Formats: sequence, C-alpha cells, structure tokens
Amino acid sequence: MTASRRSLKDFVFGDEPQAQPSGQQIVPLTAITLPTSQPRRYFDPQKLQELTNSVREHGILEPLLVRPLPDNEGKYELVAGERRYRAAVASGLSEVPVTIRTLSDSEALQLSLIENLQREDLNPVEETEGILQLLSFKLEMDVSEVVARLYRMRNEASGIVSQNVLTNSEGETIQSLFDSLGLVSWESFITTRLPLLKLPEEIKEALRSGSIAYTKAQVIARVKDQDLRQALLEEAIASDLSLTQIKEKIAAINCPKTSDKGENATLKSRVDTTYSLLKKSKIWNDPQKQKHLEQLLAQIETLLTNK
Repeated sequence: MTASRRSLKDFVFGDEPQAQPSGQQIVPLTAITLPTSQPRRYFDPQKLQELTNSVREHGILEPLLVRPLPDNEGKYELVAGERRYRAAVASGLSEVPVTIRTLSDSEALQLSLIENLQREDLNPVEETEGILQLLSFKLEMDVSEVVARLYRMRNEASGIVSQNVLTNSEGETIQSLFDSLGLVSWESFITTRLPLLKLPEEIKEALRSGSIAYTKAQVIARVKDQDLRQALLEEAIASDLSLTQIKEKIAAINCPKTSDKGENATLKSRVDTTYSLLKKSKIWNDPQKQKHLEQLLAQIETLLTNK
C-alpha cells in the first residue's frame, strides 16, 4: 500500500518540490477544523463505531495530516484522516497527534482525494467522482470536459473517429493516473463507472452508503416513475430483495406478461406489488396526486361493488 501511495503522489505532484513535514506534534482537537470541500461524503456507522472503540482503548495510532490556517496562528485544517478525527471526537479525546504540512488549496484537496481513493471500503460512486476530480486537476479542465475527453479517447482507440483531438500529453496523463491507482483500467472506467453519473440521485446516495449492490441499483434505476422507484429502492434495502425479486417486481409493474393460464396469478402479483409500493410512496405528500388517487380508488370501489 505504501508503494502505491508514493506512486500516486508522484503522479499528482510530479517533480514539483513539495512542502516537507514539520514532524509529528500533539495539538488540541479543537484547533483542527474540517475543510469546506470534503471529497468523502459517507462514513459507515458500524465501522466508525469500531474505530471509535479502538481509539478509546489505544488512542490515535496514525497521525492526522493537517495544514496551518493562514492568518490564524495555532489553528489547522484537516487534510487527511477524517475517520480518525471523527473517532477522536466521539471518543472524547482532547488532543491528537498530527503531521503538519504547508499546502496550497489544490494540493490539500488532491491529497484528500488520494486518501479517499485508497480506502478499502470505497464505493463505486465515490471512486468515480474522486478519479474525475483528480483528472480535472491534472488536465486543468472541468469534470464535464474530462468526461468528454474520456469518451473521445475510447472512440479514437476503437477507430470510431479518425481525427485525434487529444494531445499526447492528455492521453499520457489519463493513462498514468489509472496505472498509479491500480483500481480499474481507463477503458473499464468508461464502460462501468461513467454511467453511474447518470443514475437518479437517490440511487447514487444508496450506493454511497453501501445500502445496495451496484447491480441491483442499476435495475431499480430503470423505473421511470420517481415515486415508484423510491418505494422500490426502500423495499429492496429494507427486505434485502434479491436481484431476481427486484426484476420480478419491476416486470409486474411495467410490462406484465399474461396468458390464459397465468393471467389471474400475474394480476394478483401486480396488485400486491403496487399496494406495497403505494404505501411507501411520496404520493401522500402531493395533493394533486392524492386527488388523482382518490378518483382511481373510487373506480376500483365501484368495480368491486358492482355485481
């Protein structure tokens, strides 16, 4: 892991001189503030509690990386080690070991991204966003431009387009980052990771939190109706539905296949599924949809009472 980190840091900072650590120090926990821009968004509560228990027993074993805050002597901004920081706060520690480095805003954020990308519990959404942010720094372009460059790079490699719009430097930078990370090839990243950016936000949040597997999330994302999709997502998580069960529920709602033999069973399955999703739907917060629902219920009641 050490060699991998050194390789990636070399890629990020190149041959530019880096600020040297000023050595390990002990500072008050209250002297450390979290950065306004944090690459990591989700912390598994169970794993954080396990780390907190360890910190209570053994203390902080690996120093946090911080940088001095300009015009605020004795105050620092956290660069890397947010899990340890949160565990220290939860443990009630008053001071923690730190390594202090003078870093620019860009360098600090890149180091935070590097640490985040090398976590063992990295989820695919954060991995995708982190890699794109690093490429954005190195290529000096917006993330949207990076995505466009990646698709263009794939098209050029496969011969779909003949005109080369990527410079050799850009192509080498992209290749070097993926080689340094060792997580996924740039080709696989384009095929399996970039599509994540188009997923509905609630699906991405579920992936960030590790609540659902990527394969299940992809299938649920195909449900067009937002309320039904949200309800199915919640049911899939709460009931730990299998991929097959999720597909069956979607099929029952969207494209039921009926036959003379199985028509009644399929119809009953659709009713059960729709009722289950309806109970968890956000339709109850929408007066307009509630009015429509009342009309539909009235039709069903009329149908049931007519002999």
